[in-house]
Amino acid sequence: MNEIYVSTDIEVDGPIPGPHSMLSFGSAAYLADKTLIATFSANLELLPDAVGHPDTLAWWSQHPEAWAACRCNQRPPAEAMTEYVSWLDTLPGIPVFVGYPAAFDFLFVYWYLMRFVGRSPFSFSALDIKTMAMVMLGRDYRRSTKRQMPKRWFDEQPHTHVALDDAIEQGALFCNMLVECRR
Repeated sequence: MNEIYVSTDIEVDGPIPGPHSMLSFGSAAYLADKTLIATFSANLELLPDAVGHPDTLAWWSQHPEAWAACRCNQRPPAEAMTEYVSWLDTLPGIPVFVGYPAAFDFLFVYWYLMRFVGRSPFSFSALDIKTMAMVMLGRDYRRSTKRQMPKRWFDEQPHTHVALDDAIEQGALFCNMLVECRR
C-alpha cells in the first residue's frame, strides 16, 4: 500500500497535553504527488481540570480571529478522536503523520489518540518537515527555518493559525520538498 502523508497542525492552550488542552486540530491527507485526497478537522472541548498556560493565552490574545475559529463548534475529545481514527482508517494507504514541528504536534495528537481511543494509526512515529529541510539544505537544524527555505518550496497559501488551513499549507510544502528530494 502507498503511504498517505497526513499533514497535521494543532492549536493548544499550553505546552504539554494533560495539564493543557488541544483546542483544535486539522489534518490534510496528501499523496506524494501533492494530490489532496481528504481533510479532517475538529475543535475540542477543554480537558477536565486543565488550564491554559499564561504565555500561550497571551499569544492567543494577539490572534483573536484564530482564537474564535478554534472555539466554535467544540466537540468532546473522545468523540472527535474516535471519528478521526475512523477517518484515518478509510484513507487509501498507510497514514504517515507529517508536522512542523512534528515533535510538538505529534505529542498532542498521539496523547489524545491513546487517551481517548487507545491506539494510533500512525504507530509511534512522525515525519518532521524541519528535519527534512535540514537534510536537504545541508544546514544545522536550528538554521533550517521556513525563512531559510527556498521560495520554490512554498505555494501561495496563507498561514492563519487555523489548524486545517495550516495543515494544508504545510502539506503542500512537504510534498514540494518530497518531489524535489526524489528527483
